[in-house]
Amino acid sequence: MTTSTTTKPTLEKIKPAFGSSFLYRTYNAEKENNSKNFWHYHPELELVYVNGGTGKRQVGSHISYYRNGELILIGSNLPHCGFTDSLSNYEQETVIQMRPDFLGEDFFEIPEMKSIKSLFERAKMGIVFHGEIKRGIGAKIEALGKMEHYERLLGLLEILKSLEVAEQYTVLNAQGFILETELQDNNRINVIFNFVKEEFKRQIPLDEIAEMVSMTVPAFCRYFKKITGKTFTQFVNEYRLTHAAKLLHENPISITDVCFESGFNNFSHFNKQFKKFTGKTPSTYRNELKFIVS
Repeated sequence: MTTSTTTKPTLEKIKPAFGSSFLYRTYNAEKENNSKNFWHYHPELELVYVNGGTGKRQVGSHISYYRNGELILIGSNLPHCGFTDSLSNYEQETVIQMRPDFLGEDFFEIPEMKSIKSLFERAKMGIVFHGEIKRGIGAKIEALGKMEHYERLLGLLEILKSLEVAEQYTVLNAQGFILETELQDNNRINVIFNFVKEEFKRQIPLDEIAEMVSMTVPAFCRYFKKITGKTFTQFVNEYRLTHAAKLLHENPISITDVCFESGFNNFSHFNKQFKKFTGKTPSTYRNELKFIVS
């Protein structure tokens, strides 16, 4: 059995610009962030603001679809995918990456900073922010791009404090996802996640994925449930359903085609699973988006 090189675990190496303790980058339609459309991880925390548009939210074992932009904080070594692609129709994506100790080993131990350290701990599960918080802090994140290094650092600290006190947020992996031996588990999970990302349109036998990570099927099932809080079948189905939601919003194809393009081989089963996942049938979901199928 051969697999694509993109199924291999990817540790992203991040180097801040000269004169800065953290990395700040922006992307748009002319300069897409297309180098990380696979699960990867890094020791740095990552704060991402997507101004407008739609896309997949793939963080740890959580998979969902976002609309009207995104503001998310991802903890250290938490596997995730990029949030935009050529169909996302976003105005700008801004990415900030920083090590948990980017201001020194003891900086976040001082009384004034302990609340932000608590935010970093919560971010290990992934945090997405909503409503006015998303728009207001998103504007501040974009404004950092026009600042010099010192002002940018002060602005980042202010943003982190605002995120720490924010009430409109969701912890993405609250029900699971625990990496006990970070390097070994990150490598194994990245192999599994990236394989699902490439092969979700076909049936994936448990013995095939178990063999890929050198485990027996029972051991693999126990391991995956322990790490993610989900069964492997549940995880694959959620990936397929999120992909279906994305297709319903972004592609003018029939719902039957959406079903098969998302890895389902039974239309009735697809309808039932989609309604269970989103609370709506695929046709209702598309109609509520006011999406016209040509």
